[in-house]
Amino acid sequence: MQFKPIQRQHSHHFDQGNPLAQKKILIATLLTGAMMIFEIIGGWIFNSMALLADGWHMSSHMLALGLAYMAYRAARHYAQDTRFSFGTWKIEILAGYSSAILLMVVALLMTFQSVERLFHPVQIHYNEAIPIAILGLVINLVCAWLLHDDVDHHHHHSHESDHHEHDLNQKAAFLHVVADAVTSVLAIVALFAGKYFGWDFLDAVLGIVGAILVGKWSLGLIKETGKTLLDAEMDHPIVNDVREAIASLNVSVNITDLHVWKVARGKFSVILVLESRDRALTADQVRHALSVHEELVHITVEINQTASFSFVPRETRRML
Repeated sequence: MQFKPIQRQHSHHFDQGNPLAQKKILIATLLTGAMMIFEIIGGWIFNSMALLADGWHMSSHMLALGLAYMAYRAARHYAQDTRFSFGTWKIEILAGYSSAILLMVVALLMTFQSVERLFHPVQIHYNEAIPIAILGLVINLVCAWLLHDDVDHHHHHSHESDHHEHDLNQKAAFLHVVADAVTSVLAIVALFAGKYFGWDFLDAVLGIVGAILVGKWSLGLIKETGKTLLDAEMDHPIVNDVREAIASLNVSVNITDLHVWKVARGKFSVILVLESRDRALTADQVRHALSVHEELVHITVEINQTASFSFVPRETRRML
């Protein structure tokens, strides 16, 4: 029996960060940081809960954007590090997950502060607070425009489900900016309503509405990134594709073990153990059947023969 030696390869360049996204996130971080300082000072001086909440909200986004930027830097820095057997893409997913948790904390703080202000209202200086809120929204929209471009048009693959394969690190950064824009809009609405209709309570009420929206987005992102970090991909369409490819071999074969997990954006690794009565079946044939799916970048195949002889030949191959 001849074995092909398994060589550990570490030149996994299929997804080593996105330099353009990295640059855009850095610009967004700096813009957000400047606006955050302006809003917190303005909200504090002019007593606007909505403006102050928006400012503190922005501080968390500046941290999240900074985190996204550092994740790209780290993924590129460790790209050649042999300790990462499937590359460094999950550094970005980990950053997205951390960012989502930060967003949830912000939502809870916004709720708490707004409820408190609802029961203990203060005099709001509308004329000064309104221009700051509008400027905040403009900065948010600029950042959202910067980050949205790539979320929609990043990397197209052949598989039909690939339109779901966003850059989750950038998506996290983008959601932070969008959440910020929404709270800015709510702050502006509250300030105008307070100034022209005397609806002071709206400042706190819309703070709560904003918090609920932000919490909902963060929960969605926690689920999305958490699924990837925990390798919970067995419900992905690619798993059925693997089963169908094995069935297409037209030989007597059973899948006794199958593991599929994501190793890059739209790229998967597979461990496949087969049981077959056909002694002619080789790992090469199996690998060839699976090669039509470009998403499969690491394939390990083991074939166990079920004939009456005692020697069980095994072939373990890896394809990059």
